[in-house]
Amino acid sequence: MRVLISEFMDAAAVAELAREFDTEFAPELADRRSELLAKVREADALIVRNRTRVDREVLEAAPKLRVVGRLGVGLDNIDVPACGARGVKVIPATGANAAAVAEYVIGTAMALLRGAYSHGAAVAAGEWPRAALSGGCEIGGKVLGLLGFGNIGRLTAHLAAALGMRVLAHDPLLAADAALPQGAERVSLERLLAESDVLSLHVPLTAETRGLLDRERLRSMKRSAILIDTARGGIVDEAALAQMLKDGKLGGAALDVFAQEPLGPGSPWAALAGAHNVILTPHIAGVTVESNQRVSALVAHRVAEFLRAGTTPCRQ
Repeated sequence: MRVLISEFMDAAAVAELAREFDTEFAPELADRRSELLAKVREADALIVRNRTRVDREVLEAAPKLRVVGRLGVGLDNIDVPACGARGVKVIPATGANAAAVAEYVIGTAMALLRGAYSHGAAVAAGEWPRAALSGGCEIGGKVLGLLGFGNIGRLTAHLAAALGMRVLAHDPLLAADAALPQGAERVSLERLLAESDVLSLHVPLTAETRGLLDRERLRSMKRSAILIDTARGGIVDEAALAQMLKDGKLGGAALDVFAQEPLGPGSPWAALAGAHNVILTPHIAGVTVESNQRVSALVAHRVAEFLRAGTTPCRQ
């Protein structure tokens, strides 16, 4: 059986698959669509991250395909209904990168609240902006708002509570009687936006969440609030957010995901390059050495297990 890997994966997990299956590790395929379509024709399994589009075109080009492994948790780059109709199993790495994302949220929140860590060049040059940088804030006692309370949201709540934050959560998918750990309080979306000092997004990109944080909802946040998006681009109106940050109507933002990745010409973030209250990263919140090892090992194990079983492909 043949396994095709179209994006980066931990070497140990690739080697593990190669010991049992005909495995091709070609991380450049995410950017070479025609080559991907040609190579997937003989694949029984395809392993991707977030840049490889597994759509009807790929499925039609892959008559032998039985399983798609996702090195991550978001599935918006995979046509799950089409996979289900074809009997192709989709296996995400649920939970394996939660710690990395949760630490990113807390780390960027602390950096933005303190506001002192991007002035190293000035200090090295002999400047001493002590008075200007003495107005930073502590994270203890602040309110963390979590929009979405799945695995990553819960782990973020755990870390936040340990630092003395009060946690509010809004997730319409939670059952009405579901217990919220770490003393988190379930609130409406309106209250979440109004009371959060740090608002962190943990919802998938769906028809319901696309554009959820539009200009009006962003305006309902505290002027000093910090917004952190490690979920998916398209949930936040980026142009409105960038303008609010530029105008001083929001305290800060850390964005790891964008509606267009990489950012293209005319991006609203170009004007904020180097701003002390903005952190922009290239979709790496869930990627650390440790999380890559966990994610890769989990997906490799589950894909191998599925192929090994030799069962009829399951419908989603």
